[in-house]
Amino acid sequence: MIKINEAIIVEGKYDKIRLCSVVDAVIIVTDGFGIFKDAEKLELIRYYAERTGIVILTDSDSAGRKIRGYIKGAVKNGCVKNVYIPDVFGKEKRKTKPSAEGKLGVEGIDGATLLAAFEKAGITASERDSEPDITKFTLYELGLSGGSNSSALRRQLQKRLGLPSLLSAGALVEVLNTMMTAEELAAEVEAMKEEKHGV
Repeated sequence: MIKINEAIIVEGKYDKIRLCSVVDAVIIVTDGFGIFKDAEKLELIRYYAERTGIVILTDSDSAGRKIRGYIKGAVKNGCVKNVYIPDVFGKEKRKTKPSAEGKLGVEGIDGATLLAAFEKAGITASERDSEPDITKFTLYELGLSGGSNSSALRRQLQKRLGLPSLLSAGALVEVLNTMMTAEELAAEVEAMKEEKHGV
């Protein structure tokens, strides 16, 4: 498994599952054409484009091309890289019949071919400095979830860190793990609380 710094954009949850077996990266699922109406997800994609860069990996059919084109047009700043899977004809195991164009999607492509596609696009492995240690429980412990004032505190933190305002707790955990350790997050929250109370 290789570590990739950029966030990877895929179409569906099965693509994400497939990719998780070969790369260690933040993977964002567009839910197919759902991305066209999902302002929160688009804001997150733009954030990653500017922060780490994004990699668009969609199926090689017409729907995949539309989604790829939409994301490229919607992201004005930052780094956008494209990874293309080869045309492989067949059908995914979980499906009863092939896609309209008869090609395998990302979920049906084997790991070696996926890694080769990343390499061909010039995206190579990076070294991970440390294991991610921020979890949903970390947010709870720091008062960022599960408390009466949690959502206000979370919004304040997101603003302080220059993060999109519309983030679910799960998305926030993923983003924070690309930025800092749990210890650094605790220090950030403490400093924020002190500033609020004028300490």
